[in-house]
Amino acid sequence: MVGDSNDNPLVFQTFDRAVKSNPDAHPLFHSDRGFQYTNRIFHHKLEKAGMTQSMSRVAKCIDNGPMEGFWGILKRERYYGKRFTSKKELVDMIENCIRYYNNRRVQRNLGVLTPMEKHNLYLAA
Repeated sequence: MVGDSNDNPLVFQTFDRAVKSNPDAHPLFHSDRGFQYTNRIFHHKLEKAGMTQSMSRVAKCIDNGPMEGFWGILKRERYYGKRFTSKKELVDMIENCIRYYNNRRVQRNLGVLTPMEKHNLYLAA
């Protein structure tokens, strides 16, 4: 989901939608220390979904390194130097980039596999 502001309703609705789409998943939920992730309502949602929360430590941005790396790639390869004429155009670009990154962009640190290929190998083991 994409919203106009990073507020509690956006985070809660996105989380609820993900849980509904993946009811048997109980992943580790990693986030920064934003107010959306530190309040009691969100903590209750995590408990109800059977998830463990992991937050970046204060002043330790490396904790969130994989996501920071992804957003850096997206900005470098698809955003900088481009003009978007609508929110829809920007959202479409982000969604297409995520699909490409997960399914087509091989990564050396994954053994020259895509993230989905690596994930499927993990599931098959």
